[in-house]
Amino acid sequence: MSMTDPISDMLARIRNATRAAHTDVLIPASKIKENIARILVEEGYVDAYERVTDGSHPAIKMVLRYSEERQPAISGIRRISKPGRRVYRGAGELPRVLGGLGVAIISTSQGVMTDKQARRSRVGGEVLAYVW
Repeated sequence: MSMTDPISDMLARIRNATRAAHTDVLIPASKIKENIARILVEEGYVDAYERVTDGSHPAIKMVLRYSEERQPAISGIRRISKPGRRVYRGAGELPRVLGGLGVAIISTSQGVMTDKQARRSRVGGEVLAYVW
């Protein structure tokens, strides 16, 4: 079955898993999804991720992070650039999520990075998602 927006599917799986208080979530693997998972780990929203292969279909297993009171580290996650409406921003126009408390995931010519890293590198690109 083909999917029109695999990144949106990944974000929906993460959102649903955190709302259901699951410890981990399994996502069909691709390079861009692995880069997004890496950013979520680096920013502290997810504990860990690993690429697993069960049979012929590789997947990404993400271990979700919760506080002591079982509050998820990800309180919100939203897809910005969609297949029907792509959103691109220059280096000077990159968004700040919740005044810098959240993170915007940007796909640039130098790879997938956060808005802070893109500003530091002075590159713009496609705004994939907001996480807070």
